[in-house]
Amino acid sequence: MTDNQLIDIELKYSYGKYGVFNSTHEGYAVILEELDELWDEVRKKEPSKSDMKNECIQCIAMLHKFIKDLT
Repeated sequence: MTDNQLIDIELKYSYGKYGVFNSTHEGYAVILEELDELWDEVRKKEPSKSDMKNECIQCIAMLHKFIKDLT
């Protein structure tokens, strides 16, 4: 499966479970939370490339969702 497909799946999952962001503040908070999770993995003594990739996919999906919800 390609990265773009994984991003699309994550985006669809988010809309299905949570719907649209209730506000730009919520969208920003969710993006920041995903970035923090990526940062937590990066800081590990032995970070997992797979886990970092998954966190990146979640970050990108939430950034995409933020853009979509603005329109």
